[in-house]
Amino acid sequence: MRRHATMEWLLQTLAGYADRQAMVRGERSITYADLLASCRSWSGRIREHGIQPGEVVSLEGDYSPSACGAMLALLANRNVIVPLSASVRHRRDELAEIAQVDRSIVFDGGPEAAVRTLARSGHAGLLDTFIKEEKPGLVLFTSGTTGRPKAILHDFAAFLERYKAPRDTLRTLTFLLFDHIGGINTMFHTFANGGTIIAPDSRTAPAICALIERHRIELLPASPSFLNLLLLSGVHRDYDLSSLRIITYGTEVMPDATLNAARLAFPEAQLRQTYGLSELGILRAKSRASGSPWLRIGGEGIETRIVDGVLHIRSGTAMRGYLNAPNPFDEEGWFDTQDEVLEDGGYIRILGRRSEVINVGGRKVYPVEVEDVLLQMPEVADAAVRGEPNPLLGSIVAAAVNVQEPLEPSELKARIRSFCRGKLEEYQIPVKIEIRQGELYTDRYKKIRKEQLPGR
Repeated sequence: MRRHATMEWLLQTLAGYADRQAMVRGERSITYADLLASCRSWSGRIREHGIQPGEVVSLEGDYSPSACGAMLALLANRNVIVPLSASVRHRRDELAEIAQVDRSIVFDGGPEAAVRTLARSGHAGLLDTFIKEEKPGLVLFTSGTTGRPKAILHDFAAFLERYKAPRDTLRTLTFLLFDHIGGINTMFHTFANGGTIIAPDSRTAPAICALIERHRIELLPASPSFLNLLLLSGVHRDYDLSSLRIITYGTEVMPDATLNAARLAFPEAQLRQTYGLSELGILRAKSRASGSPWLRIGGEGIETRIVDGVLHIRSGTAMRGYLNAPNPFDEEGWFDTQDEVLEDGGYIRILGRRSEVINVGGRKVYPVEVEDVLLQMPEVADAAVRGEPNPLLGSIVAAAVNVQEPLEPSELKARIRSFCRGKLEEYQIPVKIEIRQGELYTDRYKKIRKEQLPGR
């Protein structure tokens, strides 16, 4: 079968890097020649198992030479690929049903991946229409931990077009997960530019720092929650992290306190904010300056506008649509990101998701503004702020906190109120405060808010 032109470009590009180191996982290191050999091996297995172009195939696992080779082979075979990480394995049946998966390839850490056939009578709706176009596809899921996740369908060939423009060749850590839009972006951005991806077995702060030191990693894509955890632990002082040239952060709003601490801890590294959504992909973004919370989103094929304080984006590489939800684009192709922003001279500052804004007596409170102040307190290790219903005000500000040392709740509440006075308006100061023992972030290192907080 004739390959798609974009896939031909990608394979030829990778072949040009044949002798370069493509990937490191544990004690194993492979070159680009090895990666392409894995792709060819998987192409053979795909034929052996009778996997036809257009079939929907889930890839369950994490970054590995074999999993990456399988993804390339499925791309070449024009399959619709559904990457799934171990963090969602407990929901695999539900996700497979939503994505209309025909086959699953499971990497469970053993030497061989298992290929399974699922009972499927055919495809329906948007997916059926897309498959008839004979293009490779990509299905990702929204990351909400409650409710039914939405399945996002991308034209994978169009998705890859953004990597044709040459960028820096860097040794990059794949911190974001295999089924995360940022993780997919990291992998293909690195491969397209002949860089090396270093895949962690563990995403704890000590494990990440050890990998940076050992493999002289230059680019660390992370989340604000992980950076806060790293800086709070102080473990970065125990390792040589001088190889880091760039630290990118996204997936959630960065508190100023964490950003300032990161700037002090890594003075030689550029701190770059990224912006992306699973529905739109990772978009070109330029920070006003290293470590600035202001950024400009744009580039070829990208348009932005602000409507009632909310960012809207129109992109030529946006998703084709949801498989299990209504089309979110308006008649002109604009997507409402639900991110409230400020604008200044073409740059924007993201304040937070509209769904997370707390309405206190008609006045808006952005959780990250309150968290930023709480994180400046020596008593507070981490904080997650949310709104709770109130019959008089509509909502009140509630905060869950991890403390550095044991404190009585009444004492902590008094200290928080005292510290926040003069830094926050009275209506922004938390009324309800809970001390939490567990983490305030998900396994994707993203802050947990609302009813998702453990113990509620």
